[in-house]
Amino acid sequence: MGKKTGPNPTDRAKSGTKRSLLTDGEGVPLALAVAGANVHDMRLVPETLENFAARRPRPRRGGRKQHFCGDKGYDYPDVRALLREWGYTLHIAVRGEAKPTRRSHPKYRARRWVVERSHSWMNRFRRLLIRWEKKAANYEAFLHFACAWITLRAAGVIG
Repeated sequence: MGKKTGPNPTDRAKSGTKRSLLTDGEGVPLALAVAGANVHDMRLVPETLENFAARRPRPRRGGRKQHFCGDKGYDYPDVRALLREWGYTLHIAVRGEAKPTRRSHPKYRARRWVVERSHSWMNRFRRLLIRWEKKAANYEAFLHFACAWITLRAAGVIG
């Protein structure tokens, strides 16, 4: 199928692709990386951070914090060190620990679902749901087009 594909561990080792997406708090895509399905999430973090579509504002002391919310797939010392170096406040679930029971607070909403929602928005582009392109550059171009479309829709430019 081309580069940036690999055997999918959950789909009978069929060739597949993994997207790593970084979004803002509203689900607007900011950075994107593509790799084979057999690449672990932690290995995609550096590439994702380097692929910002626009210049990322520097976190300032006393200014508004930039948060990174991730699941247990990002709970590695190397990833935590890299994200702290980039100036993020980390919210990463810890591997091996049970999820603490928390009471829901009406003022705060869940953080992790924002990225899942953005992936769902990208999957509405039928061309991206199943990768038909053999060349990785063509597939990435369609992904960037979808990210641009989602961003324009979130800004209210298109309906």
